[in-house]
Amino acid sequence: MFIILLWMVLSLVILAVVSFISLKHWLLSRKKKLHATSENSINVGIFHPYCNAGGGGERVLWCAVKALQKRYPNAKVVIYTGDIDASPNSILEKAKNVFNIAIDNDNVRFIFLKQRHWIEAKKYPHFTLLGQSLGSMVLGLEALLKFPPDIFIDTMGYAFTYPLFRYLVQSKVGAYVHYPVISTDMLKRVQQRQMSHNNKKYVARNPFLTWTKLTYYRLFSKMYKWVGRCAETIMVNSSWTENHILQIWDVPFKTHRVYPPCEVSHLKNLEHLEKGEEFIILSVGQFRPEKDHPLQLQAIYELRTLLAQDEALWNRIKLVIVGSCRNEEDYERLKNMQDLSKHLSLENNVQFKVNVPYDELLKLYQTAHIGIHTMWNEHFGIGIVDCMAAGLIMVAHRSGGPLLDIVETSEGSQNGFLAVDAVDYAENLLNIIVNNVDTVGIRNAARASVERFSEQEFERNFLRAISTLFPNA
Repeated sequence: MFIILLWMVLSLVILAVVSFISLKHWLLSRKKKLHATSENSINVGIFHPYCNAGGGGERVLWCAVKALQKRYPNAKVVIYTGDIDASPNSILEKAKNVFNIAIDNDNVRFIFLKQRHWIEAKKYPHFTLLGQSLGSMVLGLEALLKFPPDIFIDTMGYAFTYPLFRYLVQSKVGAYVHYPVISTDMLKRVQQRQMSHNNKKYVARNPFLTWTKLTYYRLFSKMYKWVGRCAETIMVNSSWTENHILQIWDVPFKTHRVYPPCEVSHLKNLEHLEKGEEFIILSVGQFRPEKDHPLQLQAIYELRTLLAQDEALWNRIKLVIVGSCRNEEDYERLKNMQDLSKHLSLENNVQFKVNVPYDELLKLYQTAHIGIHTMWNEHFGIGIVDCMAAGLIMVAHRSGGPLLDIVETSEGSQNGFLAVDAVDYAENLLNIIVNNVDTVGIRNAARASVERFSEQEFERNFLRAISTLFPNA
């Protein structure tokens, strides 16, 4: 019986090895044919399954494509996307309307992937990180089967695709990491049994489930380290992300801090327009659970309590929440927040705006007074920088990128405010609204501080980081 079992195992191993070698040989021959049809050019594949989402990650994508087209005019840029319901022209048109970024459509091609459902979180109610990571390998395999590139750049953080492209088609692999899939902060939260959007109450309250989840996270961290190290150049978007990637992947000589591109030049020139008696607090960000929009509603609720003696001022205040929805889950979260605003009796002071065009967003920047951002450990915070460049007084979470890279609260150089909980946010908002702080000085300092996050700086640092992937660099 043992000999039969051993024979079966060996047969499976041999079959796997033969299949791998055969697939690799077929893919390399296909890659060679692609080279034969495009003389003196290099094929650059960019993996961004949600390229039509309209968030900060998509701004990074389109600025990267624009930089590649400018620096390497002979390169053929291929974008792997799962947005099968959109046409190439509509995707590029949205990039223009939302980000004001014009892409040369003659030198960009879209490879539409049909297996994107494998990376949807809703598909994995349990072991979500592992499920999505393995699912990304299915999607990555579809991508390289359809088009094996010379250079592969992942701009969404799907690290489990790296070994596929590196070892199956011998692509040079680059990565732009917005945030680590798993971090030491996540491990600490589970270890300390703190509830969060990715650590449910029933897990936090049960010692055995907590131990099980910790073991799972630690094993996953080891897998994440191995696949991450398959990248030959790694760009990170903030000091917070850099610290965690260095801790997990241990790749000090491959890592480059490349702040994401923010359209600061145009926003810095915006003039503030008064809009009647309204005092607008603006929130800009995708409707995702980690953005913690409910905390914004709770902060406004606490602000109403602080303004209990000044009803006239309270009636002037309006929180405008602007965000993009990628899928049904995002729309469901939006509906839940609308219900929460009614439950807190804030419906007259809160307005939701979904998937707004760029021109409308500019008008909101011009009429708003304060910007608010509530995500814990936000990896960077493009929305925060944009608000500061537009002249808004920013109140962000005291963690992650806002704390380490963007917002300065020291006297004499203050360019914004940091808060932790709803009461903290409400007190900061009150101080700004009733002019207990130097709003003019803070606004000027904020606008002066954001130049280091410009599109020009991103382009320069991005091209420097990926130069090693190109031949004769």
